[in-house]
Amino acid sequence: MSFFFKASRPKTPQEVAKAIKESLMALDTKTVAEVKALEKALEEVEKNFATMRTMLSGDGESEPNLEQVSQLVEELCKEDVLTLIIHKLPTLGWEARKDLVHCWTILLKHKVDDKHCCVEYVEQHLELLDFLVVCYDNKEIALTCGTMLRECIKFQTLSRYILESATFVLFFKFVELPTFDVASDAFSTFKFFDLYEKLLTSPNYVTRRQSLKLLSDFLLEAPNSQIMRRYILEVRYLKVMMTLLTDSSKNIQLSAFHIFKVFVANPNKPQDVKLILAKNREKLVDLLQNLSPGKGAEDEQFEEEKEFIIKEIEKISV
Repeated sequence: MSFFFKASRPKTPQEVAKAIKESLMALDTKTVAEVKALEKALEEVEKNFATMRTMLSGDGESEPNLEQVSQLVEELCKEDVLTLIIHKLPTLGWEARKDLVHCWTILLKHKVDDKHCCVEYVEQHLELLDFLVVCYDNKEIALTCGTMLRECIKFQTLSRYILESATFVLFFKFVELPTFDVASDAFSTFKFFDLYEKLLTSPNYVTRRQSLKLLSDFLLEAPNSQIMRRYILEVRYLKVMMTLLTDSSKNIQLSAFHIFKVFVANPNKPQDVKLILAKNREKLVDLLQNLSPGKGAEDEQFEEEKEFIIKEIEKISV
């Protein structure tokens, strides 16, 4: 006697999105207070995330169906599943978070009719980025959030929002966390400084001025001395400050000088920093000699600092 088992029908993208949404929402029900009910709900989420991963990236034997991928992307956005996914991060288990990180990259990059639907969704729900930043305070999900954030900042609109948002200041706190893995991950994400250069060298005066002011305020505050010590080791950041010293705005020149002087005064300057300063010695000395804060009570202190920095530049040997 033979037995035939009918294979279960694969879920459609719409069904996958609905299943993910319902399983995530189940984490909110009152029955979740019971351990077994919570475990079951989390298992459902894990199973649905695994299905999503297979639909987005294939099963190892066959490639994903791009039409289905597009349908799934559209459905996840239309049904606000992305918001649920991010807000439920603190509750998810390790396996679900691992699948989510894998899927997140694909979701952001996938285009439907030449549009990054998921990126546009996040643009319309920017509070999700704030949530991911704040979650660095939760060591259980910090690394997951860091990976997801680094995927987000590959898109200019999202990186600009984070750089200009109030939550950006939290990175100055997170890179000093005692938990090594979390602090290291935060610093990897904090390398927004590479993107920040675009704001500092923007053709728009207001953008340059505000970005430089924010950077200066943080780097020159005593609690952030460790960040400043890291910052002044990077020659590319020195080059940005040197460029800003030539800005047509006196305010920008002065703000740049207060960061630039720390590069010069650093007794442990890296060799590449020394080389740039030595190579541009004459131009820098001319610039600084012509730099003045205008009339005011701080003139004398400024002139003393400027004279000291000029002497330091003149005696650099490579």
